[in-house]
Amino acid sequence: MSPALIVFLVIIVILTIGIIVLTILGKKAQKRQEEQQAQMETMKQSVSMLIIDKKRMRINEAGLPSAVLENTPKLLRRSKLPILKVKVGPQIMNLVCDEKIFDSVPVKKEVKAEVSGIYVISVKGIRGNNNAPEEKKKGFWKNLVAKAQEKAGAKPVK
Repeated sequence: MSPALIVFLVIIVILTIGIIVLTILGKKAQKRQEEQQAQMETMKQSVSMLIIDKKRMRINEAGLPSAVLENTPKLLRRSKLPILKVKVGPQIMNLVCDEKIFDSVPVKKEVKAEVSGIYVISVKGIRGNNNAPEEKKKGFWKNLVAKAQEKAGAKPVK
C-alpha cells in the first residue's frame, strides 16, 4: 500500500471517531439542558417589576451573588451575559435574562415577568403593549443594493 493511502485511511478513522464522540457528548448536553429547562419551568414565579436598565456584561461585573460566581465554570466567567437591572418592590437587583427575549425587553417600563431564581424567562408588558425593538439599520451594502433595485424597478430587499 502506498503511504498516501495509509495517511488517508488514518485521517478517515480519526474523523469518524471524532464524529461519534461529538454526537455522544451532544446528546448528553441536550438531555442535561432539557432537565434544566423542566426544572426552571417548575420553579418559575410571576413577578411585577420595573426594568431600569439592560446590558451585556461579564458575570463578575454584573453584581450577581457570590454563590453564582463560585458555581460558574472558569471559562464562562469571561463571557458576557444579558443582565437586567430591575426594581422589584423597594429592592433593586440584577437578574440574568434569557438570550431569546433580551432584545424585546422594554427599558424603563413596568412589566410582568416570569422569574426562576435570578433568571428571567419571559416578559409581558403591563400597561399598553410591549415596545418591539426598533428595526435595525440596514448596512451600507444593503442600502446600496436597495437603491439600485428601486432604480431598476425591482422589488426592494428587506
